[in-house]
Amino acid sequence: MIYFGFVDSIELGLYFVVIGYYFLIFAYFLIMRFRVSKKLYWLFFSLLFLILSISRGFFIIYYFYAPETHSAILIMLNYRLALFFTWIAISCLMGMLGIFLFPPEGNLEKKSVDKTKEYIKYAVRLVLIISPIVIGIVALTLPDRLLIDVEFLKQFFIFTSIEPSTIAGYPAGRFIINLIFQPLFNFLVPIMFFYLAKKTFGVLRRSYLINGIGFLLYYIGRLSYSIFGALNLPHTQAILPPLIILLSLLIIVIANSFEALK
Repeated sequence: MIYFGFVDSIELGLYFVVIGYYFLIFAYFLIMRFRVSKKLYWLFFSLLFLILSISRGFFIIYYFYAPETHSAILIMLNYRLALFFTWIAISCLMGMLGIFLFPPEGNLEKKSVDKTKEYIKYAVRLVLIISPIVIGIVALTLPDRLLIDVEFLKQFFIFTSIEPSTIAGYPAGRFIINLIFQPLFNFLVPIMFFYLAKKTFGVLRRSYLINGIGFLLYYIGRLSYSIFGALNLPHTQAILPPLIILLSLLIIVIANSFEALK
């Protein structure tokens, strides 16, 4: 039985390129930014792309390799792990968001620092970081009937006795996690960058603006996969989303290459 057509091979190749770029960006921000500045923001930024590469790796197994096992259990395990690491990546984004929205005003040992205010900031940043992790853990433990895509399994002649619970024909768990929670968390980041661009000027304004465009384009690329699937455009679904993601990564690297942000 043939699982890979010509378009599938192009899609797989593009996503391998995406993973390669993730690793390059991770190394760049870790070595060239965090190592030099020791700022926690750059650590979150670099770890974001490392974890995204892990998540995309599990998605590749889920879509391209796991179906060959004809095991619904193995397929769902890879999907759960992909979803879990996606939310760990979102946790890194929330760490960046917390640093921007609630920056520390100084060392807690200094008498001039309002310790109560600083502790509140730390608590809010901690909540922002932990919340996506909790959702990721929930995704690992949800019953199969809330996550399983029966139509996807049938494409590979894999049949299961599980009766899925759906919302508008979409697995209920995926609907809530992917279409409600993910946009809610993800779109906070480009909004934050656009807000910072409005409040600053010069090099910083350009950097924040380009970052906002890059992250917005990245989420559009992620969402477009589901949109093209719903519109029954398999060839466009296979090729356009990874190309949009690659373009967004290039824009994000350009935005963070300004020497003033070291």
